[in-house]
Amino acid sequence: MTPSARPSLDPALAAEFERNAFNPCVGTVLLSESDRARVWYIRLEPGERIGFHRHVLDYFWTALTAGRARSHVDGGPAREARYVAGQTSHMRFAPGEFMLHDLENVGETPLTFITVEHLESANPPLPLPPGVTPRGLDAGAVAP
Repeated sequence: MTPSARPSLDPALAAEFERNAFNPCVGTVLLSESDRARVWYIRLEPGERIGFHRHVLDYFWTALTAGRARSHVDGGPAREARYVAGQTSHMRFAPGEFMLHDLENVGETPLTFITVEHLESANPPLPLPPGVTPRGLDAGAVAP
Protein backbone atom coordinates (compact mmCIF):
# COMPACT_ATOMS: atom_id res chain seq x y z
CA MET A 1 0.00 0.00 0.00
CA THR A 2 1.38 3.43 -0.85
CA PRO A 3 1.54 6.28 1.68
CA SER A 4 -1.33 8.03 -0.09
CA ALA A 5 -3.45 4.92 0.58
CA ARG A 6 -3.18 5.51 4.36
CA PRO A 7 -5.78 8.27 4.80
CA SER A 8 -5.59 8.14 8.62
CA LEU A 9 -1.89 9.11 8.59
CA ASP A 10 -0.46 12.47 7.65
CA PRO A 11 1.94 12.26 4.66
CA ALA A 12 5.13 12.22 6.78
CA LEU A 13 3.82 9.38 9.00
CA ALA A 14 2.52 7.48 5.96
CA ALA A 15 5.97 7.68 4.35
CA GLU A 16 7.62 6.48 7.58
CA PHE A 17 5.06 3.66 7.84
CA GLU A 18 6.06 2.43 4.37
CA ARG A 19 9.81 2.92 4.98
CA ASN A 20 9.71 0.97 8.25
CA ALA A 21 7.31 -1.76 7.15
CA PHE A 22 9.89 -4.42 8.09
CA ASN A 23 11.72 -2.65 10.92
CA PRO A 24 12.44 -5.39 13.50
CA CYS A 25 13.61 -3.01 16.26
CA VAL A 26 10.67 -3.20 18.65
CA GLY A 27 12.52 -1.22 21.32
CA THR A 28 15.12 1.50 21.60
CA VAL A 29 17.87 -0.67 23.17
CA LEU A 30 18.40 -4.41 22.65
CA LEU A 31 19.44 -5.52 26.13
CA SER A 32 19.87 -9.24 25.53
CA GLU A 33 19.48 -11.90 22.87
CA SER A 34 19.64 -15.67 23.24
CA ASP A 35 18.53 -18.55 21.07
CA ARG A 36 15.08 -18.20 22.71
CA ALA A 37 14.44 -14.49 23.31
CA ARG A 38 15.24 -10.87 22.56
CA VAL A 39 14.86 -8.42 25.44
CA TRP A 40 14.26 -4.76 24.52
CA TYR A 41 14.13 -1.57 26.58
CA ILE A 42 12.07 1.49 25.64
CA ARG A 43 12.32 4.85 27.35
CA LEU A 44 10.38 7.78 25.93
CA GLU A 45 10.54 11.28 27.34
CA PRO A 46 7.35 13.38 27.12
CA GLY A 47 6.74 14.11 23.44
CA GLU A 48 9.30 11.50 22.31
CA ARG A 49 8.30 8.70 19.95
CA ILE A 50 9.60 5.37 18.72
CA GLY A 51 8.91 5.05 15.01
CA PHE A 52 7.00 2.34 13.22
CA HIS A 53 8.23 -1.19 13.83
CA ARG A 54 6.94 -4.66 12.99
CA HIS A 55 6.02 -7.35 15.49
CA VAL A 56 5.98 -10.89 14.03
CA LEU A 57 7.04 -12.85 17.12
CA ASP A 58 5.00 -13.73 20.17
CA TYR A 59 5.99 -11.26 22.88
CA PHE A 60 5.06 -9.52 26.07
CA TRP A 61 5.66 -6.02 27.34
CA THR A 62 5.69 -4.66 30.86
CA ALA A 63 5.32 -0.97 31.69
CA LEU A 64 7.95 0.04 34.23
CA THR A 65 6.37 3.46 34.77
CA ALA A 66 2.88 4.91 34.56
CA GLY A 67 2.00 7.20 31.69
CA ARG A 68 0.06 7.89 28.51
CA ALA A 69 0.91 7.06 24.92
CA ARG A 70 -0.50 7.39 21.43
CA SER A 71 -0.05 4.74 18.74
CA HIS A 72 -1.06 4.15 15.13
CA VAL A 73 -1.61 0.41 14.74
CA ASP A 74 -1.30 -0.99 11.21
CA GLY A 75 -1.64 2.52 9.77
CA GLY A 76 -4.97 3.17 11.44
CA PRO A 77 -6.07 6.28 13.31
CA ALA A 78 -4.24 7.32 16.48
CA ARG A 79 -5.30 5.58 19.67
CA GLU A 80 -4.35 6.66 23.16
CA ALA A 81 -3.67 4.37 26.10
CA ARG A 82 -2.89 4.80 29.77
CA TYR A 83 -0.37 2.56 31.50
CA VAL A 84 0.32 1.75 35.13
CA ALA A 85 3.65 0.50 36.45
CA GLY A 86 3.70 -3.29 36.27
CA GLN A 87 0.99 -3.52 33.61
CA THR A 88 1.81 -6.41 31.28
CA SER A 89 0.31 -7.60 28.01
CA HIS A 90 1.03 -10.79 26.07
CA MET A 91 0.67 -10.92 22.27
CA ARG A 92 0.59 -13.95 19.93
CA PHE A 93 0.83 -14.05 16.16
CA ALA A 94 -0.29 -16.90 13.92
CA PRO A 95 1.77 -17.75 10.83
CA GLY A 96 1.84 -14.72 8.54
CA GLU A 97 0.30 -12.36 11.12
CA PHE A 98 2.04 -9.21 12.31
CA MET A 99 1.45 -5.80 13.85
CA LEU A 100 3.07 -2.58 12.62
CA HIS A 101 2.85 0.42 14.94
CA ASP A 102 4.58 3.42 16.49
CA LEU A 103 4.44 4.72 20.07
CA GLU A 104 4.54 8.32 21.28
CA ASN A 105 4.67 9.47 24.90
CA VAL A 106 1.83 11.99 25.22
CA GLY A 107 2.10 12.16 29.01
CA GLU A 108 4.04 14.48 31.27
CA THR A 109 6.57 11.97 32.66
CA PRO A 110 9.03 9.51 31.09
CA LEU A 111 7.47 6.26 29.92
CA THR A 112 9.50 3.04 30.09
CA PHE A 113 8.83 -0.54 29.01
CA ILE A 114 10.56 -3.88 28.75
CA THR A 115 9.54 -6.00 25.76
CA VAL A 116 10.50 -9.67 25.46
CA GLU A 117 10.16 -11.38 22.07
CA HIS A 118 9.98 -15.17 21.94
CA LEU A 119 12.16 -16.35 19.04
CA GLU A 120 10.39 -19.73 19.06
CA SER A 121 7.15 -18.40 17.56
CA ALA A 122 4.91 -19.25 14.59
CA ASN A 123 6.85 -16.74 12.42
CA PRO A 124 10.59 -16.58 11.93
CA PRO A 125 12.32 -13.57 13.50
CA LEU A 126 13.08 -10.63 11.26
CA PRO A 127 16.83 -10.10 10.93
CA LEU A 128 18.23 -7.23 12.94
CA PRO A 129 20.03 -4.44 11.06
CA PRO A 130 23.83 -4.28 11.25
CA GLY A 131 24.99 -2.68 14.47
CA VAL A 132 21.94 -3.65 16.52
CA THR A 133 23.50 -5.90 19.12
CA PRO A 134 22.82 -6.49 22.80
CA ARG A 135 24.20 -3.79 25.09
CA GLY A 136 23.63 -2.52 28.58
CA LEU A 137 21.76 0.57 29.61
CA ASP A 138 24.24 3.37 29.23
CA ALA A 139 23.80 6.94 30.45
CA GLY A 140 21.93 7.86 27.27
CA ALA A 141 19.25 5.22 27.82
CA VAL A 142 18.34 5.74 31.46
CA ALA A 143 17.18 8.64 33.56
CA PRO A 144 19.87 10.77 35.22
